[in-house]
Amino acid sequence: MRVLVVEDDDSIGEPLEAGLRRDGYDVVRARTAAEARAGIDVDLVLLDLGLPDGDGLDVCREIRANSSVPIIIVTARGEEVDRVVGLELGADDYLVKPFGLRELTARIRAVLRRSTPPSAAEPVTRVGSLEIDRRTRSVTVDGEEVTLTRKEHELLALLAEDPGAVRTREEILSAVWDANWYGPTKTLDVHVASLRKKLGDPLIVETVRGVGFRLRP
Repeated sequence: MRVLVVEDDDSIGEPLEAGLRRDGYDVVRARTAAEARAGIDVDLVLLDLGLPDGDGLDVCREIRANSSVPIIIVTARGEEVDRVVGLELGADDYLVKPFGLRELTARIRAVLRRSTPPSAAEPVTRVGSLEIDRRTRSVTVDGEEVTLTRKEHELLALLAEDPGAVRTREEILSAVWDANWYGPTKTLDVHVASLRKKLGDPLIVETVRGVGFRLRP
């Protein structure tokens, strides 16, 4: 996975590059708008708006006019008007500095998941007696179909992508609800409780206190 980081400030760009590389990403750095416009072949763009030779919003507009590559704006501009303009110009997400690397990588995964065509991934996931079909949005346990709501299905499918791996509450809310979810986090607990009940196993979705949830492998 190749990521273009468009950031002129080395105090931000260098640790960001290092953190992404530790997470397994191949990182390319651009420090100016001109470098960002150079047509580098990448899978995702992290775009700062305050560039020394131009406005990142113009760069976002130009990239989107020529490519469908996912774009996440990462900037100190936190006003609502800036968010709206960035998203309307084609950005897939908007993250305000300062932010944690864990939140950023969760946003990256969520954006890539939304931009990946359904046919590009194996539609059926099996975890023990549990079977999840993303294409038909059906779930069975021991061959018996279980009726889930759309959000319950998306939550279960997310946890089933890597059974045993912990997903943070922020990552789940970003991926299943919205990258800019402002509602109560209690919503997640309600859906987890409902999943446990419908799947007939109170331990199938495990709570990792202070962090999030995982699907028991």
